Amino acid sequence: MADNNVNLPPGFHFYPTDEELVVHFLQRKANLLPCHPDVIPDLELYPYDPWELHGRALAEGKQWYYYSRRTQNRVTGNGYWMPMGMEEPVITSSSNKRVGMKKYYVFHVGEAPDGNTTNWIMQEYRLLDSASSSRSSRRRPQPKPDHSKWVICRVYERDNDDDDGDGTELSCLDEVFLSLDDLEEISLPN
Repeated sequence: MADNNVNLPPGFHFYPTDEELVVHFLQRKANLLPCHPDVIPDLELYPYDPWELHGRALAEGKQWYYYSRRTQNRVTGNGYWMPMGMEEPVITSSSNKRVGMKKYYVFHVGEAPDGNTTNWIMQEYRLLDSASSSRSSRRRPQPKPDHSKWVICRVYERDNDDDDGDGTELSCLDEVFLSLDDLEEISLPN
């Protein structure tokens, strides 16, 4: 995917909200339904370092998007993704219903647990474990989709000046965790 806007008409940009990523993309992927436009590629994330995503994932501005299989192994050739804080619910704007969860990860170069923190952030979106198809079919039984297999990842590099202007909004809790991470770096002896 060398072109950043594959399958998007000229002038269109891809800046989905958390709700749109979960409802319009991830739920359709998990239910094996077509997604129009089909712009987010499947990518096995964990062999790739974040700076290697260019050309492999959908790039929009300074953010990369892709589907990946959910896994516990978040180790790459040069480092690992370490979770930050608690998972946050993704809530629909119309009905205030939980439709998914979002978790933040920060990339560390080196081997766990002694790696060096980088500015690379990943937001991993997953469906709720109890999510199931709302259709009840009495005809012939359909195999239940496994919602736990797929996630959507949004990866970006946070600027050092803290105001990156990339359109990604952090919750108050996320900003606290990010500042604790920065405080930990400052207070660790070299």
